[in-house]
Amino acid sequence: MSGRVHKSILNAEVNLLFYFLSLFLAFFSRKIFLSCLGDEFIGLTGTLGNILGYLNLAELGIGTSISYFLYKPLQSDDRAAICDIMSVFGYLYKCIGTAILLMAVVVSLFFPWIFKGEQVALPLVFFTFFSLLGSSLIGYFINYRQILLSADQKNYVVAICTQTANIVKTILQIVLAMHYSNPYVWVGVEFVFGILVCIMLNWKISREYPWLRCDKSQGRRLLKNYPDILSKTRQVFVHKLKFFVLGKSDELFIFAFVSLKMVAYYNNYMMIIGKLTTMFIMAIGSVGAGVGNLIAEGNHANTMKVFWELSAVRYFITGIICCSLYCFIEPFIALWLGPQYILPRHTLVLLLAYFYINISHGAVDTFIYGLGLYADTWSAWAELAINLSITLVAGYYIGIDGILLGKVVSTLLIAVFWKPYYLFTAGLHETYASYWRGTLPYHLVFVVSTAATLLFLHYALPDGGSTYLAWTLRSGAGVAVFLLVNVPLYLLLAPGSKDLYRRLDLRSKLSRFIHR
Repeated sequence: MSGRVHKSILNAEVNLLFYFLSLFLAFFSRKIFLSCLGDEFIGLTGTLGNILGYLNLAELGIGTSISYFLYKPLQSDDRAAICDIMSVFGYLYKCIGTAILLMAVVVSLFFPWIFKGEQVALPLVFFTFFSLLGSSLIGYFINYRQILLSADQKNYVVAICTQTANIVKTILQIVLAMHYSNPYVWVGVEFVFGILVCIMLNWKISREYPWLRCDKSQGRRLLKNYPDILSKTRQVFVHKLKFFVLGKSDELFIFAFVSLKMVAYYNNYMMIIGKLTTMFIMAIGSVGAGVGNLIAEGNHANTMKVFWELSAVRYFITGIICCSLYCFIEPFIALWLGPQYILPRHTLVLLLAYFYINISHGAVDTFIYGLGLYADTWSAWAELAINLSITLVAGYYIGIDGILLGKVVSTLLIAVFWKPYYLFTAGLHETYASYWRGTLPYHLVFVVSTAATLLFLHYALPDGGSTYLAWTLRSGAGVAVFLLVNVPLYLLLAPGSKDLYRRLDLRSKLSRFIHR
C-alpha cells in the first residue's frame, strides 16, 4: 500500500471514529439547546456565523493557493522551501486577520439596526459576535501552521485535537445549559475551548515538524520569490466567493426574507444533512492532498483511474444519503423535535437536489484544485449572478424555496456542465464526451435504486415509525433494499467501481472478519 493511500485511509479511520462518537451527542445537544436557550438564540448563532463567513472572505483563497504550492516541496522533502512558504503564509494571514478585525468592528456598529425587532438582547448579540470573532481570528494569527498538516495528508492530527475538544466542550455546554439556561455561559465556553484547541494544535505541530521555522517578519520579503501565489490567490478568491454565497449564506437570506426563528427550523435540517456530509468528507476529505501529489507524479493513466474511483465513491455515498434523507428525515424530525419543526416536502426536494449536485460532482473539483485550474473566474461570476438573481426575486416571493431554487439552477448550469468540460479539456486532456459516458451510469443507477426503495417502503412499510425503534428498523430495511439494488448495478455499469473494489480489497477483509 502506497504512503499516499495509507495516509488517506488513516485520516478516514480517525475522522470516522470521532464522527460516530460525536453524532449522538450533536443531536442530543441540539434538542437541549433549543429547549434551554431558545430558537431565537440558536438562530442568532447561525446568522452571526454567516456574517463572520462573509468577513472571512478576506482570506481570498490564500490557504488553497498555499496548499497547492506545498505539494511539490513536501514530496521532495525540501524543508527550506516549506519554511519559506509557511513564512509567507503567516505574514499574509496576519494582514488578513487584522483586516477582518477592523471590518468586524465596522459591521457591529449596524447591529442595532440589523436586529431591531428581534427577541434577542443587543448585549448578547455583541458578546456572541465578538466571542465567535475571537475564535476565528486565532486561526489567522496563531493556528495558520495547521495548513501544513492538511497538505501533508495528516488531517488526523487536527481531527484528534479538535474533535476531542469539541466532544468535551459540548458535554460541558449541555450541563451548563440545563442548569443555568444562560446563553452567555454557552458562548463563553465556546470561546475558551477555541483557545484550548489552539494550544493543543500548536503543540502537536511542533512535535510533527520540529524543524519548521516560520518567520512572519520575513514573509513580505520572501513573497517576492513566489509571485504565483498572489496570482493563484486572485483566481481562487472568486471561486471561494461563489462557494460561500451558494453554501453559507442561506441563513442570512432566510433571516432577511422570512424570520430568525425560521433560521433555526432550517438549521435543524441542515444539521442532519451536515452531519452526514461531514461523515462523507471525513472519509475522503484528505484525498485532495493525495490527488495533488498524484498529479505531481505525472502518470496520466493512473490519474484517470483514480478520478473514476473517486467519482464512484462520491456518487455511491451521495446516492445512499439522498435516498435515506428523502425517505426518513421527516419522521426523524417529528420524533426528535416534534412535527411542528417539519418543513414542506417540496423544500426538502430542493434541498436534496442541491445536495446531490454539490456533493456528487466533487471529484471534478478535487482534480481541478490538484491541477491548479482556477483561471475560469468568469464561471464563478456567472454562477453568482444566476444564483443571486433567482434568490433575490424568488426568495422575496416564495421564501426558502426561492433561495434553494437559486442554488439548484446556478449549480446545475456551472458545476454539472461547465466544470467537467473545463477539467477534461484543459486539465486532463480527455474528451468531454468521455466524461458523460462515464458519469451517466451513476445517475441511472441512483434513479433505479431510489425508485426500488420507495416502492418497497410504500407497499411493505408505509408507516414512518412512531418510535425510535420502529424508525430505526424501517430505515435499516430501506437502506438494505437500496444497497441490494445499487451495489450489483454499480459493479456492472459504473466506471471505477471495480477498480475501487479491488483497491479496498473488500472480499479478503470480509473473509478475515467472518473467520476471526
